[in-house]
Amino acid sequence: MMTITAQAAEQIRTAARDGQMEGLPLRIAARRLDDGSIEYGMGFDEPNNEDTAFSVEGVEIVIAPVSVELLEDAVLDYVELEPGEFQFVFMNPNDPHYVAPEGYEHHRRHRKGRSEHD
Repeated sequence: MMTITAQAAEQIRTAARDGQMEGLPLRIAARRLDDGSIEYGMGFDEPNNEDTAFSVEGVEIVIAPVSVELLEDAVLDYVELEPGEFQFVFMNPNDPHYVAPEGYEHHRRHRKGRSEHD
């Protein structure tokens, strides 16, 4: 299952409040591109019966069946890329172009004991 950091959750709650979308879950989508990398999308949306739904960090998340496998073990974070420039980032070990940030605690802890080929 994917997760989100406390920083991402706070920004999601703020966006829901500011956009008058409180009460709607956040839909997270992923699709594999021709080069094997993964493209992401997210927005507030009504859930449907086929969705995987869960709550993490107090945020309701829905994921369509087509995206579930691509988002397995992914982490959504909200980070400062440049001074004053914050952005959502996906850290996803399912993306062949993914490199875990040095010292990123979640994936070091999560991936411990797994081989490179898991």
